[in-house]
Amino acid sequence: MEIVITGRHTQIKQRFRDVVESKMNRVTAIAPDAQRAQIVLSHEGNPRQADTAKRVEITIIAGSTVVRAEASSADEFSALDMALDKLTLRLRRTRDRRKDHRRGYENPVPVDLGTVEPQTEPEVEVEEEPAEDVENSPAAAVASDLGPGESVEVQVGDTPIVIRRKLHIAEPMTIDEALYEMELIGHDFFLFVNKETGRPSVVYHRHGWSYGVFEIDTPENVN
Repeated sequence: MEIVITGRHTQIKQRFRDVVESKMNRVTAIAPDAQRAQIVLSHEGNPRQADTAKRVEITIIAGSTVVRAEASSADEFSALDMALDKLTLRLRRTRDRRKDHRRGYENPVPVDLGTVEPQTEPEVEVEEEPAEDVENSPAAAVASDLGPGESVEVQVGDTPIVIRRKLHIAEPMTIDEALYEMELIGHDFFLFVNKETGRPSVVYHRHGWSYGVFEIDTPENVN
C-alpha cells in the first residue's frame, strides 16, 4: 500500500512518518485491498485552540471505494491514534457489509464523489490577483462552466467570505447506498442522485440512529 504524508501549515517530522508507517498495518489487516493511504497533518496557529491544534486526516483508497476519518488533539500522535480508531471502525463496517452481501444481497457499487482527493505534494497556498474585468460576487463563483473535478474559488468583495464551487460526476444510487457512503467518509450529510426518483437528494444525520432525506425538484416536474 502506498503511503503519502503531507503537511498543511506545518512540517512533517521523521518520527511522525515512522509512527504512521508502523501503524498502517492496522489498515492492511482489515482492508488488504487498500491501494493508497493519504495522511494530512494540519496545524492550527490560534493559541485559543491549543487543545485541538493538530489535526490528522486519513483517507484510504481501495479501487473506487474511499474511506475517510479525521481527529484533532493537542499533539499529532494522539490525533493520529484517534483518527485511526475511527478509520478502522469504518473499515470493519465496510468488510462486514461485503460479507452480508455475499450471503445473498445485491452488492452496491460504492461511488467516489471526490470528497477527498489524494495529493502527492504538500499544498502551497498561492494568492492570485483577480482579473480586473471579473466581479467578486457570489454570482461569479457559478458563472463559468466546470469540467469533472475542476473547482473555482471567488472571494466576495473585501469580505473574508470565499465561495468554492466544484463539479463531481456520480452514478445514481439508492438511499441505503447513500447512507453507506456517508458513513464511510464520516460526514453528517451526503449529496447524491436518487436512483429511484432521479432527483438530487441529501441524506443527513438527525440524532442517534435517526436520518433524514431531502429531495429537490421543480414545481413543473411535481405537477
